[in-house]
Amino acid sequence: MLIARGLEPSRAASCGCVVTIGNFDGLHLGHQAILAVQARRCSEERLAAVVLTFEPHPREYFAPHAAPARLMRLRDKAEAFRVRGIHELRVLRFDAMLSGWDGATFIERVLNRAVGARRVVVGEGFRYGRGRRSDIAELRAVGARLGLQVDEVPPCEIDGRRVSSTRVREALAAGNLHEARTLLGRDFRICGRVVAGDRLGRRLGFPTANIRLHRRISPVAGIFAVRVSGAGHERRPGVASVGTRPTVGGAEWLLEVHLFDFDDELYRKQLAVDFIARLRDELHYPDLATMTAQMHVDARRARELLDAKA
Repeated sequence: MLIARGLEPSRAASCGCVVTIGNFDGLHLGHQAILAVQARRCSEERLAAVVLTFEPHPREYFAPHAAPARLMRLRDKAEAFRVRGIHELRVLRFDAMLSGWDGATFIERVLNRAVGARRVVVGEGFRYGRGRRSDIAELRAVGARLGLQVDEVPPCEIDGRRVSSTRVREALAAGNLHEARTLLGRDFRICGRVVAGDRLGRRLGFPTANIRLHRRISPVAGIFAVRVSGAGHERRPGVASVGTRPTVGGAEWLLEVHLFDFDDELYRKQLAVDFIARLRDELHYPDLATMTAQMHVDARRARELLDAKA
């Protein structure tokens, strides 16, 4: 899969493509429905599949201190698109210039010139252009003059409510991993490379793999039963903490994972952590002995939950 940035025409522009547009945060069932329509159109018309996305997220650009927690890093989305057979991921920098273009300019400069779109697949209610003033009707009208066809995909609904990234975030914030799993079609996952820690967990009998979140805000917090893949392992059981480690005066948000019955070196390895069940909030303890006693309780409870779900 080609990852391209900016507005330079790519191979897809010369051959034609089916493009879909969005942030695709979480790649939930609604996003998957759009990608399924795109894949079908690509097969029917023998065209390349292109995903067009933006960095930073427009809400991070307009209101950086009120932007939502990211469900996926760009790196993780790119890998998810690759395994789904996307030919090109086009990443546009969302800035003053791009946000100031009207709908017609966006269609001409991005969809027509940069990616050479012959068809666009978008979700119902898609809006774009300066102030999000342009809609699908305008996309169809302007696109028709350029030979660009448009597919509008109806929303995916569960329990009578639209599946959305916001709904996934709400479920995760409430600790409802079952609902998040239903909306995503899979377990919520955080990926990252293991970094060096202070080895306190090892001294306490709970060696951990530490992963930086690379997010302004974490979509999850607390103590969790997890399954971990990577470094030659597949869904190994463990217990994890997402937080700042208040008992030891931590400030940086970290994902710390303790794998059961495992003591190999994981430093610098790439891991994928699937969140299975939330156990409790992160707490501040008066001393390390009290904290360690609770860690034993958490590990035992996590084992029980994971065994029951095996």
